[in-house]
Amino acid sequence: MSHILVVDDEEAISWALKKALTQEGHSVVVAASAEEAFQRVGQQRPDAIVLDVRLPGLDGLSALKRLRQQTREAPVIVITAFGNLDTAVRAVEGGAFDYLAKPFDLDQALDAVARALRVPCPESKGQAPAQGNRDAGLDTGEIVGRSSAMQVVFKRVALVAPREACVLITGESGTGKELVARAIHRHSARRDRPFLPVHVAALNPNLVESELFGHVKGAYTGATQARPGLLALADGGTIFLDELADIPLSVQVKLLRVLEQSEVLPVGGNQPQPLNIRILSATHQDLSRRVSEGAFRHDLYFRLNVFQIHLPPLRERTEDITALAGHFLHRFEPRALPLVPETVKFLTALPWLGNVRELRHALEHAAIVARGGPLLPEHFPSIAAGSGAAADPIDQLASSVRLWLAQRVKESGGKAPANLYADLLQCVEPPLLDEVMQRVSGNRWVAAQWLGLNRATVRKKLGTYDMIDAHRQDSGEERGAADEDE
Repeated sequence: MSHILVVDDEEAISWALKKALTQEGHSVVVAASAEEAFQRVGQQRPDAIVLDVRLPGLDGLSALKRLRQQTREAPVIVITAFGNLDTAVRAVEGGAFDYLAKPFDLDQALDAVARALRVPCPESKGQAPAQGNRDAGLDTGEIVGRSSAMQVVFKRVALVAPREACVLITGESGTGKELVARAIHRHSARRDRPFLPVHVAALNPNLVESELFGHVKGAYTGATQARPGLLALADGGTIFLDELADIPLSVQVKLLRVLEQSEVLPVGGNQPQPLNIRILSATHQDLSRRVSEGAFRHDLYFRLNVFQIHLPPLRERTEDITALAGHFLHRFEPRALPLVPETVKFLTALPWLGNVRELRHALEHAAIVARGGPLLPEHFPSIAAGSGAAADPIDQLASSVRLWLAQRVKESGGKAPANLYADLLQCVEPPLLDEVMQRVSGNRWVAAQWLGLNRATVRKKLGTYDMIDAHRQDSGEERGAADEDE
């Protein structure tokens, strides 16, 4: 039996944790403040601690170090309802074993405690403290979010930042992948060295190798002098390769050598140069699919994908829109008025195909039009969130499916939604059938060819959606076909 200390001033949470942990066979005591926790620890040393950040008096993060000292490095699981990147980083730097964002499932907490009791809590020694060169409020000012999805991002950034591992950041365009890369660099031991972002897709396709690795004098026509590559310019620091999937296969081989040998060979050179860099990369493409297609080396993929951080699209964290809006408005219109409820409702209903980047541009446009007054829906651009006619129909369809799924998940109240495929077909098939039947003037035989189905299936589906009368053709050929269907 293990002894667990729960430190939280919310009675409901303390009671639920105590009951659940007791049922697991643990001995549990509760403290409502850090000061009370110090007393409890003096009476009996706990095997693990569950510690809330927001406490009356001394806050949890300030108490973390003392509690670990008093308990001889007992593992601490930090919980908070007000998490941001700074909170996550401070928790990890303080030696927290895990970090949970409220609201959390009791099963999550039980699993964290079980893992903490099995695995020795990692020492915070050896991890570079980031306080010395951290810009106050920079993290919360750049990567904004209170949603549970963003709490996961903050936690993963905090965990990997002090390490040297390669990180692959995934997510749709406009979700903030470079911001995450900058945050990782800023909280690493390399923070005082260069951070060099490289947008691979923007490089000249014929000169990608030279741009990344440099070249010696005379390496090719026009190379009148030696030139260091981008990798060498980032020596000692961090390089961020955005749009990683666009790196040519021929260049991928040389990049693999950089990772394996910590050296770079300039184009036309025969003497490798030592290189000390950390590589962070990002892509909005499915890189595993690119590997299966033979367009990306599998060995390089696994070397770059040691640790992955996925950024959710804005439509899946609409609860962050208000905070994001406040952040952006403060940056380019400090005197902007708070968003009115009507505008908040309008913004959260949009699909935001361009994600956070598009929200920022739409807010800047609205602030200009509003001229210091409250931002109203009519102040936003007509193509806000990709709703304009210029949007690609395939992208719009994909976005609609994602929005539909997000809504279904939300309606399920945290439970796994059921019958998704059948329900989606009921949404998609009627407009598809209706449009096809209109275009073929109600001819089910032609419609079957368009749809790749047989006439009987087409007629059955029309009957399912009560569309037979709406698309009945009077020609004898179609009536004969209908008789055959019967």
